[in-house]
Amino acid sequence: MRVKSGRADRGATPVRAVRYDGSGERHAAVGAVAGQWLLRGKDGRLTAYARHADGVLRWTETRPGGPEWSGPDLFRIPRLTHLSLAQGADGYVHFLGRRAVPKKDGPPVVDVMHAIQYQSGRALSSWHSLGNPRKSTDQASGMGAPVGAVGRAGQLNFFVRTGAGGVMLRRDDKDGAWESWHNLNARNAEEGIAVTPGGSGAVDLLVQGSGAAMHWRQTAPGGAFTREQDIPVQMAPASVTALETAPGRCTYYWTDPATGGVMAYRLGGWVIPLGGIPAEGPISVLRAVLDGYDCTVLAHRDPDGNVMVAACGTENEGGGLWWSPTGERTGMPPALAVDSAGRVVLATIGADGALCVARQNPEPGLAMGPAVRV
Repeated sequence: MRVKSGRADRGATPVRAVRYDGSGERHAAVGAVAGQWLLRGKDGRLTAYARHADGVLRWTETRPGGPEWSGPDLFRIPRLTHLSLAQGADGYVHFLGRRAVPKKDGPPVVDVMHAIQYQSGRALSSWHSLGNPRKSTDQASGMGAPVGAVGRAGQLNFFVRTGAGGVMLRRDDKDGAWESWHNLNARNAEEGIAVTPGGSGAVDLLVQGSGAAMHWRQTAPGGAFTREQDIPVQMAPASVTALETAPGRCTYYWTDPATGGVMAYRLGGWVIPLGGIPAEGPISVLRAVLDGYDCTVLAHRDPDGNVMVAACGTENEGGGLWWSPTGERTGMPPALAVDSAGRVVLATIGADGALCVARQNPEPGLAMGPAVRV
């Protein structure tokens, strides 16, 4: 595949526009949202999210396909150390944050915070604490970042790594009440969780571990999670991501700590080296139609911050792919999405904390136009 590149409801959290303050300084993103942070709503509009020192920033297309955007808007939620998103088929976006509140004596109080955005560009629901699976202060403070996925019926499943290297699950039931924490009986879990909602409605879970990745699958949509065979590979810290590339089958991508390159793997196959030299964090992966073919698009930033893209036929990584520079630089992982016109969109956060967006040109292959600063 040739790749070219160029340069509110009741109780809702209020939206505060943060374009500029009195000093003329623009409020800027200070951190990336983990995983996919560029999402398309039910109305076809794309929305981008990032972490701000005081909460969450959001930019929203003013109409499907752009090119204009509104924002950034700020949703205040102090003390977040991590944030991830999970979107369901209904378009609702679930916000899962790790909050650490300092104490005068001892470790901070750590819990999971949750809110929902029901429509593109609208206010969030109120933030609610979903607690911590460990009661002990020492153990509770070691809880990792929450990562979740929404099943077919709209049920949110989210997972956290415990300070002792376990993995805990919590989810809401069919009536909207939160179930108790479920222990998945993992050992030596590390930061790096890939959660994928399959087209069948069942959720796939892969967790990085010491010398092997641990794998679970739901027996049926909304059902229990069963432990599958471990994948005996070593992964760079917090680098794994996953994409459903066939019905009921995921392809996993990660950075190899020995070579520094991207690797791909599907159950029953071989580990496939994809080249590239990504910086820390997961790469972004996306399925899109290019020239009438089902393709997988990948993007990462290299150690110098240069954003690189590549594409190949879906599940044909073995045929080779080539990383191309986009001409953009960023200190945070990039994001990919398909807009309402079917174009691939690449989003990055610039050095000034602003959103930059590049869209696919109407040329053969994956030809990206120059990025526009929002």
